[in-house]
Amino acid sequence: MGTGDASSARPPVVLFGYDSSPFTTKVKLALRLKQIPYIFVVVPSMMPRPVLKDNFNVTYRKIPVLAIGREIYIDTSLILEALESQFPSAQGYGTLYPSSSASFRPLVRGFASYWTDRPLFRVTTGLIPSSVWRTHFGVDRSNLIGHKLDAEKLGRKVPQNLSGLDLQLSLLEPLLSDQQSKAWIFGGDVPSVADLALWYQLDWGEKISRGEGIGNLTGGGTNDGDGEGMGAVFNKDRYPGIIAWFERFKAYVAGLPSVETKIERDNAEGVTRVMQQLKQTLLLEEVPLLATPAGPHYDLDGRNGLVAGADVTIAPDDTGRDSPTVGTLVALTPEEAVITPQKTTEGTGPAVGEVRIHFPRTGFVIRPAGQAKL
Repeated sequence: MGTGDASSARPPVVLFGYDSSPFTTKVKLALRLKQIPYIFVVVPSMMPRPVLKDNFNVTYRKIPVLAIGREIYIDTSLILEALESQFPSAQGYGTLYPSSSASFRPLVRGFASYWTDRPLFRVTTGLIPSSVWRTHFGVDRSNLIGHKLDAEKLGRKVPQNLSGLDLQLSLLEPLLSDQQSKAWIFGGDVPSVADLALWYQLDWGEKISRGEGIGNLTGGGTNDGDGEGMGAVFNKDRYPGIIAWFERFKAYVAGLPSVETKIERDNAEGVTRVMQQLKQTLLLEEVPLLATPAGPHYDLDGRNGLVAGADVTIAPDDTGRDSPTVGTLVALTPEEAVITPQKTTEGTGPAVGEVRIHFPRTGFVIRPAGQAKL
């Protein structure tokens, strides 16, 4: 799928992330389910990330970042919607919203972005072995969060977080306990974004809680292993429906062709080649925006100082608030904000040429540049 004439004229799709990043995995799964060919450029798990700063003037701290040509997308809640919009099933691609769940799309989006990415993610991250927080990665994440991380305290909280995971699984089991009539969350004969979102969290949590991938996560600051795991609560005796579904989804994805071309971070020639591809991509005059039920609210946005041409800052509403992205507002809808980034401190623009950076409005705060925080 996704290999016909329509796809041959499309700009390259490039994903920037690292192997042990759960949210990078989330986007990888979406690309594979939709069968969208893409290039995966590996970046460090910690700042700085010169490939993003130099080529796009992106100073945003979190990962992943997705480029569709020179349209740059931030945060998985927007990235997945952009992929669904720009690579529709009508053109031969897979869908993240099969017909069985299409009518529940707002609920499915909320399940994927508000439930799995927030309360569930908080308990799975609480299972990371304490050795991780004693490395430079722990210092980096302390800076991101805004306070020092106490490795000993976090280690003692693992049983509490396992109880938190047990709560989450207890709430989720009824969605998947009837295997005869419901192979997937919200039904249907193919998985939806809800299945993708839950699976990537549980798969990552199961691995990272055992210490698998923590060497990659910390940039070699510690060795894999030395974790309790999730087996105390994540097992087939306690939650048979979830475990059966988990294995079913794993097999489904494994049965799909790979669509990834990987460029390792030390492959300078490969990275340069990808950037040249992006540089040669045309930036369309019309900004590609997600379709929304209602158009921009110009009056209300104007009262907030958010008008096209205004210099604005955009930052997450949770972690990374002290490292906002600054740029000129190009477009604003109820769900999406698009800017052209400011020049670097050296006075240079993006190396690939003009880019537009797309942010979701959910989970982010947009302010006119210079406006004090309320």
